[in-house]
Amino acid sequence: MALEKQAEKVVILNIKKLSSVSDYLLVCSAGSERQVQAIADAIEDGLRKDGERPLGREGVTEGRWALIDFNDVVAHIFLEPVRVFYDLEGLWAEAPVTEVKDKPKAKALKAGAAKAKAPKARAPKAVASKARASKAKTPKAKAPKAAKPKTPRKKKGEG
Repeated sequence: MALEKQAEKVVILNIKKLSSVSDYLLVCSAGSERQVQAIADAIEDGLRKDGERPLGREGVTEGRWALIDFNDVVAHIFLEPVRVFYDLEGLWAEAPVTEVKDKPKAKALKAGAAKAKAPKARAPKAVASKARASKAKTPKAKAPKAAKPKTPRKKKGEG
Protein backbone atom coordinates (compact mmCIF):
# COMPACT_ATOMS: atom_id res chain seq x y z
CA MET A 1 0.00 0.00 0.00
CA ALA A 2 2.84 2.38 0.87
CA LEU A 3 4.69 1.45 -2.31
CA GLU A 4 1.61 2.30 -4.38
CA LYS A 5 2.07 5.90 -3.22
CA GLN A 6 5.80 5.87 -4.06
CA ALA A 7 7.06 5.41 -0.49
CA GLU A 8 10.85 5.23 -0.39
CA LYS A 9 13.27 3.18 1.71
CA VAL A 10 10.53 0.91 3.04
CA VAL A 11 11.73 -1.39 5.82
CA ILE A 12 10.01 -3.64 8.34
CA LEU A 13 11.65 -4.02 11.75
CA ASN A 14 10.76 -7.20 13.63
CA ILE A 15 10.64 -6.06 17.27
CA LYS A 16 8.68 -9.05 18.66
CA LYS A 17 11.51 -10.12 20.95
CA LEU A 18 12.47 -6.56 21.90
CA SER A 19 9.14 -4.96 22.80
CA SER A 20 5.80 -5.83 24.34
CA VAL A 21 4.19 -2.85 22.60
CA SER A 22 4.20 -4.13 19.03
CA ASP A 23 5.58 -6.91 16.83
CA TYR A 24 6.58 -4.94 13.74
CA LEU A 25 7.47 -1.39 12.77
CA LEU A 26 6.97 -0.35 9.16
CA VAL A 27 9.24 2.61 8.42
CA CYS A 28 9.25 4.52 5.15
CA SER A 29 10.10 7.92 3.70
CA ALA A 30 8.21 10.39 1.55
CA GLY A 31 9.36 13.33 -0.56
CA SER A 32 6.80 15.87 0.66
CA GLU A 33 4.32 16.53 3.44
CA ARG A 34 1.46 15.79 1.07
CA GLN A 35 3.04 12.45 0.16
CA VAL A 36 3.39 11.54 3.88
CA GLN A 37 -0.35 12.15 4.19
CA ALA A 38 -1.17 10.15 1.03
CA ILE A 39 0.92 7.15 2.16
CA ALA A 40 -0.67 7.22 5.63
CA ASP A 41 -4.15 7.38 4.12
CA ALA A 42 -3.37 4.53 1.68
CA ILE A 43 -2.11 2.27 4.49
CA GLU A 44 -5.12 3.03 6.68
CA ASP A 45 -7.66 2.66 3.84
CA GLY A 46 -6.09 -0.60 2.65
CA LEU A 47 -6.24 -2.20 6.08
CA ARG A 48 -9.75 -0.87 6.76
CA LYS A 49 -10.91 -2.78 3.66
CA ASP A 50 -9.62 -5.93 5.39
CA GLY A 51 -11.52 -5.04 8.56
CA GLU A 52 -8.57 -3.57 10.46
CA ARG A 53 -9.00 -0.31 12.33
CA PRO A 54 -6.13 1.69 13.76
CA LEU A 55 -5.80 2.13 17.52
CA GLY A 56 -4.23 5.52 16.96
CA ARG A 57 -3.18 7.96 14.28
CA GLU A 58 -0.75 10.81 14.93
CA GLY A 59 0.91 13.55 12.87
CA VAL A 60 -0.88 12.91 9.59
CA THR A 61 -2.26 16.45 9.35
CA GLU A 62 1.18 18.02 9.84
CA GLY A 63 2.73 15.65 7.30
CA ARG A 64 6.28 15.49 8.68
CA TRP A 65 6.01 12.21 10.61
CA ALA A 66 2.83 10.15 10.54
CA LEU A 67 2.30 7.23 12.90
CA ILE A 68 -0.54 4.74 12.54
CA ASP A 69 -0.87 2.11 15.26
CA PHE A 70 -2.50 -1.18 14.27
CA ASN A 71 -1.46 -2.86 17.56
CA ASP A 72 0.89 -5.58 16.23
CA VAL A 73 2.10 -3.32 13.42
CA VAL A 74 2.94 0.36 13.79
CA ALA A 75 3.54 2.31 10.57
CA HIS A 76 5.88 5.33 10.61
CA ILE A 77 5.91 7.56 7.52
CA PHE A 78 8.59 10.26 7.58
CA LEU A 79 9.89 13.13 5.54
CA GLU A 80 13.50 12.02 4.93
CA PRO A 81 15.21 14.68 7.16
CA VAL A 82 12.84 13.82 10.01
CA ARG A 83 13.56 10.10 9.55
CA VAL A 84 17.29 10.75 9.74
CA PHE A 85 16.83 12.89 12.86
CA TYR A 86 14.79 10.31 14.82
CA ASP A 87 16.71 7.28 13.45
CA LEU A 88 14.26 4.54 14.44
CA GLU A 89 16.41 1.97 12.66
CA GLY A 90 19.30 2.97 14.94
CA LEU A 91 17.10 2.93 18.03
CA TRP A 92 15.95 -0.60 17.19
CA ALA A 93 19.34 -1.72 15.85
CA GLU A 94 18.95 -5.20 17.40
CA ALA A 95 15.76 -5.84 15.42
CA PRO A 96 15.93 -7.96 12.26
CA VAL A 97 15.26 -5.75 9.22
CA THR A 98 13.40 -6.65 6.03
CA GLU A 99 13.77 -4.24 3.12
CA VAL A 100 10.67 -4.00 0.95
CA LYS A 101 11.53 -3.35 -2.67
CA ASP A 102 8.51 -4.64 -4.60
CA LYS A 103 4.81 -4.40 -4.05
CA PRO A 104 3.81 -7.26 -1.72
CA LYS A 105 1.40 -9.84 -3.06
CA ALA A 106 -2.23 -9.54 -1.99
CA LYS A 107 -2.09 -12.91 -0.17
CA ALA A 108 0.85 -11.77 1.95
CA LEU A 109 -0.97 -8.57 2.93
CA LYS A 110 -4.08 -10.47 3.97
CA ALA A 111 -2.01 -12.99 5.96
CA GLY A 112 -0.28 -10.12 7.79
CA ALA A 113 -3.62 -8.46 8.51
CA ALA A 114 -5.03 -11.74 9.82
CA LYS A 115 -2.11 -12.05 12.26
CA ALA A 116 -2.72 -8.49 13.45
CA LYS A 117 -6.39 -9.25 14.29
CA ALA A 118 -5.58 -11.09 17.52
CA PRO A 119 -5.78 -8.52 20.34
CA LYS A 120 -2.61 -8.02 22.31
CA ALA A 121 -2.62 -7.02 25.96
CA ARG A 122 -0.74 -3.85 26.70
CA ALA A 123 0.92 -3.14 30.01
CA PRO A 124 1.39 0.63 30.39
CA LYS A 125 3.93 0.28 33.21
CA ALA A 126 5.97 -2.21 31.21
CA VAL A 127 5.87 0.06 28.18
CA ALA A 128 7.08 3.04 30.19
CA SER A 129 9.87 1.05 31.82
CA LYS A 130 10.98 -0.33 28.43
CA ALA A 131 11.06 3.20 27.02
CA ARG A 132 13.20 4.34 29.95
CA ALA A 133 15.48 1.33 29.56
CA SER A 134 15.93 1.92 25.82
CA LYS A 135 16.77 5.57 26.48
CA ALA A 136 19.32 4.51 29.08
CA LYS A 137 21.05 2.24 26.52
CA THR A 138 21.20 4.94 23.87
CA PRO A 139 24.37 7.02 24.15
CA LYS A 140 23.56 10.67 24.63
CA ALA A 141 25.45 13.48 22.99
CA LYS A 142 27.49 15.53 25.42
CA ALA A 143 26.25 19.04 25.99
CA PRO A 144 28.75 21.75 25.14
CA LYS A 145 30.51 23.24 28.14
CA ALA A 146 29.23 26.62 29.15
CA ALA A 147 31.68 29.47 28.66
CA LYS A 148 33.07 30.89 31.88
CA PRO A 149 31.97 34.45 32.57
CA LYS A 150 34.74 36.98 32.03
CA THR A 151 35.92 38.87 35.05
CA PRO A 152 36.12 42.62 34.53
CA ARG A 153 39.63 43.92 34.00
CA LYS A 154 40.99 46.48 36.36
CA LYS A 155 41.69 49.84 34.89
CA LYS A 156 45.03 51.51 35.36
CA GLY A 157 45.22 53.27 38.64
CA GLU A 158 42.73 50.92 40.34
CA GLY A 159 44.21 48.91 43.10
